Amino acid sequence: MDVVAKTAAGRPGGGFSYGPADEERRRGVRRMKLVATGFLAVATLAYGLAKWAEVAGAGAWAGYVAAAAEAGMVGALADWFAVTALFKRPLGLPIPHTAIIPTKKDVLGRSLGDFVGENFLSEQVVRTRLRAVGIGSRLGGWLADPEHADRVTEQAAAALRGALRVLRDSDVQAVVGEAVTRRADAMDVAPGLGRMLERVVGEGGHRRVVDLVCVRAHDWLVLHGDSVMGAVQNGAPGWTPRFVDRRVGERVYKELLRFVGEMRDMPDHPARGALDRFLSDFARELQSDPDTRERVERLKRDLLARGEVQDLIESTWNAVRSMVVAAAADERSELRLRTRASLLSLGARMASDRRLQAKVDGWLEDAATYVVTTYRDEITALITETVASWDAEQTSRKIEAHVGRDLQFIRINGTVVGALAGLLIYTVSRVVGG
Repeated sequence: MDVVAKTAAGRPGGGFSYGPADEERRRGVRRMKLVATGFLAVATLAYGLAKWAEVAGAGAWAGYVAAAAEAGMVGALADWFAVTALFKRPLGLPIPHTAIIPTKKDVLGRSLGDFVGENFLSEQVVRTRLRAVGIGSRLGGWLADPEHADRVTEQAAAALRGALRVLRDSDVQAVVGEAVTRRADAMDVAPGLGRMLERVVGEGGHRRVVDLVCVRAHDWLVLHGDSVMGAVQNGAPGWTPRFVDRRVGERVYKELLRFVGEMRDMPDHPARGALDRFLSDFARELQSDPDTRERVERLKRDLLARGEVQDLIESTWNAVRSMVVAAAADERSELRLRTRASLLSLGARMASDRRLQAKVDGWLEDAATYVVTTYRDEITALITETVASWDAEQTSRKIEAHVGRDLQFIRINGTVVGALAGLLIYTVSRVVGG
């Protein structure tokens, strides 16, 4: 038996291998074969003894026993032939329509595939079965359980962490960089910037920035007065006297310091008003002036083409991935808590909202029927090809191990029913014949 198992397992496409359970089943089949053969032997012995008794003048009962035993023998032999013909050729004789399973295995596989396709993989069967199950309601009740929601959240977080770790950084960074660049390049940014700037200026949001710039500029001038005066002196013509250059530098520095100080301290300074008007005009030009919009677009393209900007765009992936992985690993993170809350809320709605249940059931039915109608031929072909790949002899042995024990009861029943039928026929014939 071990040799048979190894042969079946080692043969390409052999299909079946035998285990301890199969061997135990075969032992049961052999025991039932002995029992069925024993019934035949008893009928044969009874027939012989009855005939001997009939010849010896034992009386009329011997004829009844002989008729019953003879019919039982015929029934037993006929059923033995029928059962044996399923798995092999009786007595090794090439009788037509025997060894049905080994010789018709491929035909049976095709028939099985067609049967499954017609009766189990039809759209109506799938829809009816799924509608009867009520998956939407069951799924909603299952998700509404906090323990189940925790389990789904944990598994989803683990899957998310695994997916993020498997992805190659270089591939994702390239995709992100290309997507951001393509999106930015296709978008006309000037009108949006103009509307945003117009709103900021209209609400006075820019004034704090102007205040900060004036304060920092005044502080810088105070600390770097020598640098400012030196720059003015160095820019003077060479033919002017040095003391004149120094006086001019001091004068320019003082005026500049005074101007910046006044802008800092006077909210209604004329320069501030001029800046407001400039920003308002610029905001309108960004939205309506073609030349201004084109200059902004050129500036945008130049910025996107710079390597530093591309590196910045691509490097955002590392930050996002680290953030998401950390959030997925932390049970108390906002990501995990919100996911769990969403699952519980969805489960509660699905458990009570019949319209939502109907939608979910409809989606599942559509998805299942799409798979069935699209891949039915592939599924039935899988059954057919799988059966075709099985070794005929091993297939016959495997099937006999599973159903052979029950088939032996056919032989037993044939012996008993044949004997009763023979006894009945013999009795009727004697009664009718007088």
